[in-house]
Amino acid sequence: MKEYLLQHFDERKTNISMLVLHATAHKGIEAAHCLDNLKLSAHYLLSVDGELIKLVDEKYRAWHAGVSYWRGIDHDLNSCSVGIEICSPSLGQESFTRIQVQKLIPLCQKIIRTYDISAQNVVGHSDIAPLRKPDPGMAFPWEVLAKEGIGLWYQTEDAKKIQCDDIAELLRIIGYDTRTPDAVSASAYAFCRRYLPQYVKKDADVYHLVDNILPDNFDFMKENNFLNVLRAVAYAYQK
Repeated sequence: MKEYLLQHFDERKTNISMLVLHATAHKGIEAAHCLDNLKLSAHYLLSVDGELIKLVDEKYRAWHAGVSYWRGIDHDLNSCSVGIEICSPSLGQESFTRIQVQKLIPLCQKIIRTYDISAQNVVGHSDIAPLRKPDPGMAFPWEVLAKEGIGLWYQTEDAKKIQCDDIAELLRIIGYDTRTPDAVSASAYAFCRRYLPQYVKKDADVYHLVDNILPDNFDFMKENNFLNVLRAVAYAYQK
């Protein structure tokens, strides 16, 4: 593994219990330069051609999660997480390369095994910061990773096993921020990025996407398919 060690880190304040997956709109080492310039960091960077680069030692608190929330934790997710930046010029709107997925799977499995991270705590940046971030994007292979023990997927028939029509409550069960109406809507769209990408609109201009991550309307929340998949996922997360 190549190293390009960044200086933007500090001591952890809690034990590691989360894995956060990001996408960055670069092809390789320039993503590390960008993080460095912004005084940010992650623990690992995975280039488009599958080169894995260590940026910060896992024992340290990298600066990648920012203002975020997951399953009741509303501050300092950096302290309890390992962060991986995955290069994607489309910012996760187009498929990641095969070699990236092949390299990502064993890295994630090792981190999960080392720190005994629960499947519920393997998340994307958009999951923990739905009002701010669109990555790792609608094309990220969550279902493929779940089959390898990385994160959770759902069984369609499980939608019948949870009797709830309250979207905010179902999102809360999964772990999303539902503390305000805006957070509920943004969390619902982040949920679609992960589980229902057909409801997510592509933006050819990634710079525009970064500043405009939410849709013009949230009509998808009225769809029966959205509610059924949301129920099925909530069931998987509460088991």
